[in-house]
Amino acid sequence: MLKSIPNVRHLEAFRAAADERSISAAARTIHISQPAVTQAIAEFERDIGARLLTRGARGVSLTDAGMLALVRADRALEHLQEAFSDITQSGKRRGRSLLRVATKARLTAIIAVSQNDGFGSAARARGLSRTTVHHAAREFERALGTPLLEATSHGVRCTREAERFVRLVLLAGSEIQQARAEVMSAQGSEQGETVIGVMPLARSSLVPQAVLAFAEGKPRHRIRLLDGPYETLLRELRAGRADFLIGARREAVPADIVQRHLFDDPLAIIVRPQHPLAALGGRSLTFNSLARYSWIAPRPDSPLRRQFDALIAALPTPPVAEPIECNSLMAARAMLIASDRVMLLSVNQVSHEISSSQLIALPHPIGDVHRSIVMTMRRDWLPTKAQGELLRTIHQHCADYV
Repeated sequence: MLKSIPNVRHLEAFRAAADERSISAAARTIHISQPAVTQAIAEFERDIGARLLTRGARGVSLTDAGMLALVRADRALEHLQEAFSDITQSGKRRGRSLLRVATKARLTAIIAVSQNDGFGSAARARGLSRTTVHHAAREFERALGTPLLEATSHGVRCTREAERFVRLVLLAGSEIQQARAEVMSAQGSEQGETVIGVMPLARSSLVPQAVLAFAEGKPRHRIRLLDGPYETLLRELRAGRADFLIGARREAVPADIVQRHLFDDPLAIIVRPQHPLAALGGRSLTFNSLARYSWIAPRPDSPLRRQFDALIAALPTPPVAEPIECNSLMAARAMLIASDRVMLLSVNQVSHEISSSQLIALPHPIGDVHRSIVMTMRRDWLPTKAQGELLRTIHQHCADYV
C-alpha cells in the first residue's frame, strides 16, 4: 500500500505564499498563474484538513495550523530537492523547477513500479491500466532526461538511482502525513499513526506493554506493529513506512540511520527444568559440559547468532549434533520444553516460561554476557507530539529491563 504521495505543486505554492506573504508574489516566484497558486493552496488545505493561510489587506499570513504545516512542508521539500538533485545530476533537466515535471501521476507510477516490479503488477496494485502506468513512467523519464527503469530477466525494475529517488519521495509523503496528524491533534482530534518495527525481544513483551499503556491516554492514535527480518524492517524504516525499530544493536547501519541505546539485555543458557544441566544449578556449568548437548541456533547474521557462534567456538569439541536453526521464538520454546536441547537466549524473552517453571536460565560460562537493545530511527526523523509521548512511555518501560 502506497503512503501519501506529495503533490509538489501544492508544497511549492504554500511555501512561496508563506515566504512572500502574497499570492501574486508567490505566483511570480514559482512561475505559475495566480489562480493556479490559489487553487494549489486550497487543495493543500483540504488535504491537511485546516485553513493554513488567512487573507487580509496586507496579504496572507500563516494560521497556527499553517505554522505546523510549514515545518513539515519544508522538510518534505528538502527530501524532494535531494531526490531530484541526485536523479538529475547527469540528466538534462538539472535546475528545472520540480513542479514542471513532478506531477502526482508520474510519481505514483514510478513508486508503484518500484514496489511491484513491472508495469502490469504496478497497474493492478493501483487499480489503473497498464498503459496509464507505462505512459506516466516513461513520460517522467523523458521529462527528467534520466533513465529510471531498466529491463531485467525478472521484468522492468527501477534503477538503483531511481530506488533512492523513490525512497526520498516516500519520506516527503510521510512528512505530509505527520503534518496532517499534528494539525488534527492541535485541533483536539488525534488521528495520528505510529508504525513500529519489532524484533524478537520487542515483540514478546516490551513493545506490547508500552503500547497498551500509551493507548490508555491516546485511544485515537493508531499504532501498527511490523514483524519481520531486520533487513525488511530497515527498508520500511528508510522509506518512511515505519517510524522506528526496536531490537538488538547492529554493527553497521546506513548513514541516514541512528541507533539509540535503551538497555542491556542479559543472555543465559536456557534449558528445561528436567535437563541434566539443571541439576548443576549453574555452579559448575563449563564449556566441557555444554559440548555434550545439542543446540538450537538463532538465525544467521543476527546479533544473537554472533554471540552463539562465539560460544560454540569456545567449546573444547564440536557439539554432538548439528544445531537446529530457528528464527521463531515460539518454535524454539516448544523444542526446549520437549527436549534436552540447549539455547543461548535472552532471559527477558522467556521470562514467562521461567516464571511458570517451564524453562530455567543457567549462567553463561564466562559470566555476564549481554546484548545492547536499541531504538533505530532515521537520523532526521521529527516525531509528532503524540509520538514523543509514546517514546517516553517506551523509555519508562525499558527501566523494568535494566
